[in-house]
Amino acid sequence: MKYFLTGATGFVGGYLARRLRELNHEVVAVVRNPAKAGGLIKIGVMVEQGDVTDKESMRAAMQGCDGVFHVAGWYKLGVRDKSPGYKINVEGTRNVLELMKELGIRKGVYTSTLAINSDTKGQVRDEQFHFTGKHISEYDKTKAEAHRVALQFMKEGLPLVIVMPGLIYGPEGTGLSDDALRLYLRKKLPMISKRNAYCWAHVEDVVEGHILAMEKAAPGSVYIICGPQHTMVEAFEIAYHITGIKKPMAMPPVMLKISAALVKPLEKIFTLPELYASETMRVSAGVTYLGDNSKAKNELGYQPRPLEAGLKQTLEYEMKQLNISM
Repeated sequence: MKYFLTGATGFVGGYLARRLRELNHEVVAVVRNPAKAGGLIKIGVMVEQGDVTDKESMRAAMQGCDGVFHVAGWYKLGVRDKSPGYKINVEGTRNVLELMKELGIRKGVYTSTLAINSDTKGQVRDEQFHFTGKHISEYDKTKAEAHRVALQFMKEGLPLVIVMPGLIYGPEGTGLSDDALRLYLRKKLPMISKRNAYCWAHVEDVVEGHILAMEKAAPGSVYIICGPQHTMVEAFEIAYHITGIKKPMAMPPVMLKISAALVKPLEKIFTLPELYASETMRVSAGVTYLGDNSKAKNELGYQPRPLEAGLKQTLEYEMKQLNISM
C-alpha cells in the first residue's frame, strides 16, 4: 500500500513512518523542511516539501495514495504566540481532509487526542462522551475544534477513522512528560503534582493503534487508543524501582497553582523553559486525562503494554543516551 503521512518529522509520525516501511508499505511524507528529513529518506520514505497550512502544497504528494495518516499537530505550553495552534490543528486538518475528499483517497486515519475532553476530573471517558466546558489550554481547545471538523467530514461520507491517544512516551520522546523523565534521570526534577493522572501509552503501541485503525476499523468510527491509567506519582514510583533514582517530591495541586501565579509576572521579562512556565504549572495542577480503550481492545485487538514494561525500555534507552549507569 502507498500511504500519505503528515507529521513524519515528529515523534509519533516518525515512529509511524519507520513501522510502515518495516511492513514494506510505500510512504510519502510532506515536510516543511526536507533538509531535516534525512533519517526518513534513509529508510526509503519519499519526502516532499509541503505544509498542512497550505492545501495545494500537498496535492501532488497525496495524489495516487491508498490511504492518509494525518498525524501533524501543534502542541505548546507557556509560549506567547499561540496562533499556530489554530492554523495547524484546525485549518491544517481541514486542508488535509478536503484534499483527501477531492482526490478520492480510499481511507484515512486522523490523530485526535484525549485532551479534547480537557480535565476529566477523575472520570474515565469513552468515545461517546462530549465535553462542553471551557478548555484549559490552547492545545485542548484547538484539537477539540479539529476533532469536530473531522467528525463533520465523516458525517458527510469521508472514509475516515479517528484515533485518540492519551499521554505518549518513549525513547526520544518530545513531550513534557518525556522532558520530565530526562530531568528525573539527571536528578533535576524538583516536584510533580500529587493528583495528576494520565493514560500512558508507549509510542510503538500508539503507532500500532494507527495501523490497526487503517487496516481493520470501519470508516466513520472513533477509537481511544490510550494506554493504562496511572497517576504521575505512580509512574515515578515505577521509575524509582527501575532506576533506583530518588523520586521527586509530590506537591498538592494548590502549590503548583500558587507557583504558577508567582512565576507569571516574570514571564513578561524572561522566557522560561516550557516545563516551568506558569501555563504549564497551571494546566498540570491536579488534572486528569483519562479514557477507556476497551473498544479498541475488543474490536481492533489493540494491546498497549503495561507502564512498567514501557518505562523500563524508555528509561534504559535515555540513561544510555545521558551516560547514566543503573
